Amino acid sequence: MTPGNFGLRAALLGSCLLMAGCASAPPAKPVVAVIPPAEKAPPEGLYKVGQPYQVDGVWYYPSENYSYREEGTASWYGSDFHGKRTANGEKFDMNEISAAHPTLPMPSSVNVTNLDNGRTLKVRINDRGPFKSNRIIDMSRRAAQMLGFDLAGTAHVRVEIDAMESQQMKNLALRANPGEMPKIAAAPSTKVQVATLPPPTPTAQIAATPLPAAKASPPKKIQTAALPAPMPTKNLKGAPVPMKGEGTIPAQPPAAAGPGIYVQTGAFSEMSNAHRLEQELKEFGNSFVLPVTVNNRQLFRVRLGPLADNEVAQAVLGRVKSYGYDDAAIVRY
Repeated sequence: MTPGNFGLRAALLGSCLLMAGCASAPPAKPVVAVIPPAEKAPPEGLYKVGQPYQVDGVWYYPSENYSYREEGTASWYGSDFHGKRTANGEKFDMNEISAAHPTLPMPSSVNVTNLDNGRTLKVRINDRGPFKSNRIIDMSRRAAQMLGFDLAGTAHVRVEIDAMESQQMKNLALRANPGEMPKIAAAPSTKVQVATLPPPTPTAQIAATPLPAAKASPPKKIQTAALPAPMPTKNLKGAPVPMKGEGTIPAQPPAAAGPGIYVQTGAFSEMSNAHRLEQELKEFGNSFVLPVTVNNRQLFRVRLGPLADNEVAQAVLGRVKSYGYDDAAIVRY
């Protein structure tokens, strides 16, 4: 065998071994995105649960429910709220992993499983919503992309709270903002005086005497009145079922937009987005949604007011803009 033939055969043998090795190698695992730990709370985020609130005649009851587990429809939101504040004061970034929930504490951690494709994602709750039909959670655009339903818009999901991680997030948020913890005023203390009481004096035995018979009075005629028939209730599809013992709180009419000075904070084509902003602005005063038609198009304007005067309106406008709502403006009727 010549040196040249030996070298050629060695090269061919090496190529065959390399090809055999490649053919027997296991398939590559899919790339999994690294998600930032959900327990790292931004310093500006406050811990918040909130009071019961009403949207479109439906009442929601926020609570620290660490056994929460529910199946329903998930949706997502993005550019309309990008860069603005969430319901607990954090900055919403549609490219981060976060979500809005109508009742869970903020912040808290949940595992969201897309039941249509089996994907699961750990998500940080830091906002309120959605307020539409049977939707139970509203994801950021990035979260929807990772769960694989950003193009479809909605998905059938299961949402389960991570109790231990959620409580850790609560403690971190309260530690960063101790002023948000409830303050209980101490009762005033007074000097206690001690006195010696005299011994009790013996009491004479009192003979039991029969009581005089009570004079019977004639029975009074009881007047009866017919009660009005209960008003029919509207069957709200997808409305949350009231918790046991709470009952149904009657709906209150929306605030009227009479003459005065207002701060308009946004206008939306989706009513659910308008209601989300309405709830976020409750801390600034009386916020409400005003439906209007512009160029044959239905819009939902979110306003604050009426306000006392222009000086108050300017102050409210400044606070609203500091929360990221740069399009806010003062309007007058």
